[in-house]
This record gives sequence, structure tokens and C-alpha cells, in this order.
Amino acid sequence: MKILGIVCSPRLKGNTEILVTTTLAAAQEEGADIELVTLSGKSISPCESCYSCEGTGKCRIDDDMQPIYAKLLEADGIVFGSPVYYWCVSAQAKALIDRTFAFRWERNLRNKIVGVALALEVAGGGGAIGALNAFNGFFTVQKMIMVGRAVGLGSKKGEVKDDKSGMEDARTLGKIMVNYVRFHEIPFVEEG
Repeated sequence: MKILGIVCSPRLKGNTEILVTTTLAAAQEEGADIELVTLSGKSISPCESCYSCEGTGKCRIDDDMQPIYAKLLEADGIVFGSPVYYWCVSAQAKALIDRTFAFRWERNLRNKIVGVALALEVAGGGGAIGALNAFNGFFTVQKMIMVGRAVGLGSKKGEVKDDKSGMEDARTLGKIMVNYVRFHEIPFVEEG
């Protein structure tokens, strides 16, 4: 079983990455193989709505998203992490979400188990709803199964570690993801 963590933050080793690595560590303790991908420093262009993927299921844009497609497909579970910017996900998260449009035609992400880890500044704690809505829309379109979320507070780099509730939620999310993959048979449902 493979659980993939994708950190959609422009900052390395920040609060979002801490939440995602905490989730992955808990998944590993439960027996999962884990992998971490950070989008910081990667070039992921926005979707051009060219529909060239319609017949092929492959995006024609040759950038750093290409290897991420393979990682998404091989994972049994995926935890997406994003800082909350202006009551929504980061630009990096939105670019990744939009670029998975290539999978829409064959529903390649159907029944993937997913979770969300959000890092919020203490002063702007209410923005999680907008970010969760962005991820929920993505999961709904791709027919993925969201099993949980972790929200951690911290305005300075590393401060999320002081949020006991957020860190515990991240650990719990990792365990839930592994156990959901392990113990739930996901039926394949044809589109009607």
C-alpha cells in the first residue's frame, strides 16, 4: 500500500510540509509505504483548456507535472497539503488540481483515498472552509473518497508544531487513510 503526500506550498520545510510529513509518518507506522512530493521550486503551468487530453488522457504540457501524474496513479491514498491563502488553496495547489483535468476522461483517480492537510495563520483561522471547498470540488469531479482532514495553526515557519490539536489530527489522518485502504473494498461503479 502506498500513501503519497503532496505539499502544495511555495515554502520548503514550512507548516504545510510539517503537517503532511506528520500524516505520512503515521501512515508508515501503520504499515504503508510513503512518498513525499513538494511543489516548491517546481514549474507547473496552469491548464490551458486546450482539450488535447480528451482523446489521450495525457496532458500535452511538458513540465514538472508529468512525473507527478505517475505518482498520483500508483498511490492508493493521497494527502494534499496547502497553506491557506486568501481563504483558498495556494496557487501551486490550484495549478495541480486543474492539471488533473487530463484524468477526467477515464476517471483515473476514481476511488483514490484522499485527505487534506491545511496550514493556517493564527490570525486568519477562518479561511479553511474556502480551501476545503476547493479540494472537495476536485475530489468530487475526480470521484475520489475523502476520509479526513487536518488543520494546523501557525503564522511563523515551524509554529504548527505547537498546535497540539492540529498535529494530532495529522497523525490521525495518516492512520485513517491506511486503515480505510486496508479494510474497505471500494466497488467500481460504471458511469450511468
